[in-house]
Amino acid sequence: MYLHLGQDTVIHTRDLIGIFDLENSTVSQITRAYLSKAEKAGRVVNVSMELPKSFVVCSRGENEATVYLCQLSPSTLFKRTKLGAAFPAKEAPV
Repeated sequence: MYLHLGQDTVIHTRDLIGIFDLENSTVSQITRAYLSKAEKAGRVVNVSMELPKSFVVCSRGENEATVYLCQLSPSTLFKRTKLGAAFPAKEAPV
């Protein structure tokens, strides 16, 4: 199955490592360092011209990963995968 990230960018879900919220995850210094290192290595692809809301990490090879900066929210991307259908969101109690 494939996952559309926007702007004519599609990845195969078998290569998907993780979908992350950019605002919440970049609070961590470790995540910021990872994204900085990936950018310096030329492994960051900006999928949108708008402010990114999430980043998606995909395997590219044995020890390489590509980071896609995406304008879509992590929950939207998750719903686009088959996993999103398998784990529906819990409803709030009334």
